[in-house]
Amino acid sequence: MAYYTIGLSVLSSENARRKNLAGAEARRMLSLLENRPIGEGDIVREAQGRPFLPGRALDFNIAHSGALAALSLVRGENVRTACDIERIRKRARAAEIADGFFSVNERNYLYPRGEFDETRFYEIWTLKECFLKLRGLSVFDMAASPSFVSGGEGRLAFDAPVSLPVTFRLYELSGGPGERYVLASAIEGAVQTEPEIRWFSRSVFRCRMRAEI
Repeated sequence: MAYYTIGLSVLSSENARRKNLAGAEARRMLSLLENRPIGEGDIVREAQGRPFLPGRALDFNIAHSGALAALSLVRGENVRTACDIERIRKRARAAEIADGFFSVNERNYLYPRGEFDETRFYEIWTLKECFLKLRGLSVFDMAASPSFVSGGEGRLAFDAPVSLPVTFRLYELSGGPGERYVLASAIEGAVQTEPEIRWFSRSVFRCRMRAEI
């Protein structure tokens, strides 16, 4: 049976090296899960850019946004994973971005009461990023990615043809006043277990699952 973990950590600095800090924190989480030190040189990338550890029957993916770093990891044969995390904040061009990258059903989903919903925007964005990272694609492929909203019902769904079963999960994380995040994870392959959510920092955010797709 595959073993599926989502690791989370609150970064310790708000400085300009946040991206490097997040990468180092992701490697720290990976080292703790693997019970051995893992440096930047131990991680190899596929031709499409996906990271992997040679000689290990596992797959992992990393993401960061704002104060949080995230890692999804699955152990087993013929399984893959991906994750994306985004801090919920107002973006002046969010509706314009949605017009360029989201399907008609997804764009309709962003207006539940006739007004643009920022949280729903980040739900769709992180789900699409997860799909792209799972396939080793880039953000430039997002407009051609499958829709995550069903037609008439306007609910979250993933009905694209796949060779292996794929499950997506959405989480909402909240910390300080007004600080909220959307986390999406994806798992591809025969995985029967729920992901274990593990925090690798002393300071943690409240985390709840919003949807399983």
